Amino acid sequence: MQKPPITRSEPDETGHWGKFGGRYVPETLVAPLEELTKEFTRARNDPHFWRDLNQLLRDYCGRPTPLFHAERLTAQAGGAQIYLKREDLLHTGAHKINNAMGQALLARRMGKHRIIAETGAGQHGVATATVCALFGLRCIIYMGAEDARRQALNVFRMRLLGAEVVTVNAGTRTLKDAINEALRDWVTNVHDTYYLLGSALGPHPYPLMVREFQTVIGREAREQILSTTGKLPRALIACVGGGSNSIGLFHPFIADEQVRLIGVEAGGHGDSLGEHAARFHSGAISGGGRVGVLQGTMSYVLQDANGQVATTHSISAGLDYSAIGPEHAFLHDGGRAEYIWATDDEALEGFRLCAKLEGIIPALETSHAILSAIRVASELPQDDAIIVNLSGRGDKDVQLIAELQT
Repeated sequence: MQKPPITRSEPDETGHWGKFGGRYVPETLVAPLEELTKEFTRARNDPHFWRDLNQLLRDYCGRPTPLFHAERLTAQAGGAQIYLKREDLLHTGAHKINNAMGQALLARRMGKHRIIAETGAGQHGVATATVCALFGLRCIIYMGAEDARRQALNVFRMRLLGAEVVTVNAGTRTLKDAINEALRDWVTNVHDTYYLLGSALGPHPYPLMVREFQTVIGREAREQILSTTGKLPRALIACVGGGSNSIGLFHPFIADEQVRLIGVEAGGHGDSLGEHAARFHSGAISGGGRVGVLQGTMSYVLQDANGQVATTHSISAGLDYSAIGPEHAFLHDGGRAEYIWATDDEALEGFRLCAKLEGIIPALETSHAILSAIRVASELPQDDAIIVNLSGRGDKDVQLIAELQT
């Protein structure tokens, strides 16, 4: 029996999108998550909250961000017009500030003065440190040692902003391990601490909350493309790690069934477990993801034959994660969104192409979507358009690229 199309995507009251999502946490976190859910629900329905947030997004963060017609990338594709949603132009250099600002305002409403966060590529850590400096909040950032090595510039930026950066040496020393340490901290310090989670994953209400703060991307893009072209795009393309920048772009278009939603995962440098972070491709590459629970939510998780969480690899720290946000899992299984992957080499080629053809140095995470966008555009007529979410700028990655070239 053919599945009906997904025309909206909302969780139930327990935070489930179908079987995905939910709240799988120690008993000590049930009460603080309930408190957070209630306060978020009140804030979501409070026009004064959104007035304050929108003013800060405009005057402090730099919204709205432009929708840029990438003419030379379009010429390279030889098909549909390619537009870049310029989240890289935001204060701190990535989309992460949208969510960090929203949650910081929520933390202040709740009377929490100590903020903890995890970070992979460092952009969420920088965004969190930034809003904590703005509001005078104590800030502790957990970061895997491998990610801290790859993103030394962002570690320095966080410390410059007054944050304490805690390097995590457990496990694979990447994002998953940083989240584990942040959750341990929260369990111990729930009375005065707010956990400012950076992606659309984790226990309810985080996937919903992060999505709501990131949908400003898609709302702006929708208005901008209609103003520019007079019609909706044929496709939206974004990289997918945990999934916040992509769900932020996708969500305002979910009811528009003619618009393809395309997420690009990290294909790494091989097909075996530990060589990639492509959660949706169990049939296409060996060692893909299966449904399971990781860090408080049910979704697709890279697992070995015994159900143990597998290691991952990506040249980009922000996509180097074993699971994916539950709403993405729901959209995937329902057929509304499609998920492909790009290898490390393809990401590097996208990085160089965007820099050389458009004068824009994208983050390595975003770079995974560039070649995919060219391929999709090449298959469409010239009077159509596609939008690529340029989720962050590549200043943080330049040293790593330089080292790879030596």
